[in-house]
Amino acid sequence: MTRLKPRATQARCAALSPRHRAGGGVATMALAAALAASGGLCAPTPAHATEWKVGVELPLTGPLAQAGTEMYRGLQVAADMFNRRHPQDKITLVTVDDESNPAKAVAAVEQLASQHVVAIAGAANSNCAGPASEAASKAGLVYVTSGGTSDDMVTRGLKNFFRVSNTPGYTSGMAGLFETLGVKSVAIVYSTKDATSDLARQLDAALKAKGVKTYLHAYDPSISDFKPLINKVKLQDKPDAMAMLGYENDYVGILRASRVLKPELKAIAAPWAFASPKMAQSFPDLVPNVYGATVLASPADYRSADQRDFSDTYQRLFKTVSNYQSQTSFVYAQLLFDAIANAQKAGTLDKGGLANTLRATQRDDTFLGKVSFDARGDNPNYVAHMGQFAANGKLALVWPAQYATAKPTYPGVPW
Repeated sequence: MTRLKPRATQARCAALSPRHRAGGGVATMALAAALAASGGLCAPTPAHATEWKVGVELPLTGPLAQAGTEMYRGLQVAADMFNRRHPQDKITLVTVDDESNPAKAVAAVEQLASQHVVAIAGAANSNCAGPASEAASKAGLVYVTSGGTSDDMVTRGLKNFFRVSNTPGYTSGMAGLFETLGVKSVAIVYSTKDATSDLARQLDAALKAKGVKTYLHAYDPSISDFKPLINKVKLQDKPDAMAMLGYENDYVGILRASRVLKPELKAIAAPWAFASPKMAQSFPDLVPNVYGATVLASPADYRSADQRDFSDTYQRLFKTVSNYQSQTSFVYAQLLFDAIANAQKAGTLDKGGLANTLRATQRDDTFLGKVSFDARGDNPNYVAHMGQFAANGKLALVWPAQYATAKPTYPGVPW
């Protein structure tokens, strides 16, 4: 990277040329005093500020706009914190909206590559993360995500792909919760998209291994009426619990149909894209007692200075509270930005060394707990934390026990 002084500083330095400094006199001293008062003297000014552009490919419009916007906010908070903590360096985010469209995700990566970004942060789901990360690999760029959770993301042999969350981690979280609650049977209703199908298969196997009876119901992502599906759960399955494996609009449709038909459930749980303050604000009648994957309680119980800085920065930038999507993207953004700075210091950033630097990264104190990357770019330590909404919209962490802020309400459903 080229390191240049800001132009305004260069101009001020020119005003204090050797000729002027040697000449002495009242005018020179007055000029020096004025420059000192304005912070313009050359000596204390960081002369070698480095700017790194990081590409962001996320859905800021379209069906996953809520998730994409929260992920983007997490990246913005991480950039703000990095820039404050490293005044001689700067992370600049260059953002392209992929609209939750795989073709547009690829086009976004290609556009970002042409703008000479050093890495790309994306996408909100596996359907976009898959082709987008392939495009990033072709461009020689590191691609980091919390949205590409499908199993096939890490079986392609890509050396520049990294993720902090994955399907096995969500499986462990949901299966662990159901085991702790003591449920004996679970109806798994799932979208036929890649990530949700993978999770359905793995959750089915994990629950059966624990002696829990399961019922599988797939639905097309374009479905608008969930009542026939919920009627099967109510009249045929009659399970203790229901697992909803989908996205925001799916959860709303499933819960609305369930509220009308009222199956005799003791618990309802979802993975990603459910346990957020926005969901509680938008659908206060649908969320009480429902479980969802989360990172922190809401309002958050911040347990470190880093978490408090995150909270204060998020509030300052967006005047609201964060959710698990912004918290998770913040985690990988911190790791990415630190790796960029470390690779630069090692002199390998412009030689393809960022991927190796990330692969050597290990942090034990992130919001997600321990994070490291294996040879495939996966984080083998990830286990989803599970929260439960109260009637007032607050979200308590209820699993695993070592992170819990409250005990689960069981049995408990929204109606």
